[in-house]
Amino acid sequence: MIYKKFLLTFLLVVLTIALKASSILIFMDEDQKNHLKAYGIAYWSIKNQAEVSWLLNYRGGSFLIGYSKIVEDECKTRGVSYQVLTDVKVTSILNEISDPQVNMEVVKLEKAPKMAVYSPKSKLPWDDAVTMVLTYAEIPYDVIYDDDVLKDKLAGYDWLHLHHEDFTGQYGRFWTAFRNATWYRDDVKNQETTAKKNGFTKVSQMKLAVAKRIKDFCSGGGFLFAMCSGTDSFDIALSADGVDICESMFDGDAADPQAQSKLNFNNTVAFKDFKLDVNPSNYEFSDIDVTQTRILNQSNDFFTLFDFSAKWDLVPTMLTQNHDKVIKGFMGQTTAFKKRLVKPSVTVLGENKGAEEVRYLNGEIGKGRFTFYGGHDPEDYQHQVGDPTTDLNLHPNSPGYRLILNNVLFPAAKKKHQKT
Repeated sequence: MIYKKFLLTFLLVVLTIALKASSILIFMDEDQKNHLKAYGIAYWSIKNQAEVSWLLNYRGGSFLIGYSKIVEDECKTRGVSYQVLTDVKVTSILNEISDPQVNMEVVKLEKAPKMAVYSPKSKLPWDDAVTMVLTYAEIPYDVIYDDDVLKDKLAGYDWLHLHHEDFTGQYGRFWTAFRNATWYRDDVKNQETTAKKNGFTKVSQMKLAVAKRIKDFCSGGGFLFAMCSGTDSFDIALSADGVDICESMFDGDAADPQAQSKLNFNNTVAFKDFKLDVNPSNYEFSDIDVTQTRILNQSNDFFTLFDFSAKWDLVPTMLTQNHDKVIKGFMGQTTAFKKRLVKPSVTVLGENKGAEEVRYLNGEIGKGRFTFYGGHDPEDYQHQVGDPTTDLNLHPNSPGYRLILNNVLFPAAKKKHQKT
């Protein structure tokens, strides 16, 4: 009788402990009220040494965080949907994910990456989707620019985003439309001053040096994320190392008439065999971008995220986590990339197959990785210079913005997960 009472008491204690021990599940499917701020909770939790796991392909790529009242209160404060789970329920979920027949995986998120955004300190008349969503998700970042890169300050960061930028030294090809605008004149003056201060005779030479430092940062293990013109202009600049591709209104002398034949595609990270647009009045840098030739419009402009094996292809799986697989398109100075010009070593993450447009891609550079994402603002189809900033309070569940934040959290993954 005494033994039975002892056994019953013991079982009750074990059951009580099991029920109390718990985790917080931030689900990321259609039931989530604010997908974007959920990433901020995950980042904040990692930074505060909480145990965080990314449940790939489970309910839209959910986050599992060791329970604490502080985390729960933070979810409430930021308006993020969550569930408190017992250890029994967590074990059941992890067992489901571990089934070899199921396309799911668990990735530990261990270190909050130190974030930098490459952006001019002066205010230019366009916004940037990445800085907007980082701010909205409450993920901290530093702003750095050419001086900082040339002083090797990139070594202090894990992740770098390239703001709407022109690495070719042609000031975004805005000369035709905006050469008399105050902001354009100020930008030219500021960049010329910075180039001279750093020992360069031309802005194009400085931008090439910066691009090469950024490539070295990535080769050494850093993570690079770029959107819009920060993608193709980066590769164009690298391919034109030692070649003058700027006409006189940009650098005071004529471009090399043989520039096209002198491009070195071995220097590029994502694109090959592209043709320069040699007309300085055009808004385009090369034929990498599809903006001027595409036949799509807002009603049929969508791209599809590919499915990858969560247990074998962890990197692309992390980068494509979403509650939607078909994402509405959006334009930019660089809208999307011609598929035939993407290097075969690059992994295509999302494309419009019918139009042969690659929208979202990822690749390796040495020990690091890069992601290029075409377009300017996932919730503003045709954003114009001077248009008002998108209010992300109106788009808390944006699938297009989620892709940006997947890239933000990727460097936090345990290092063994970062090679496919």
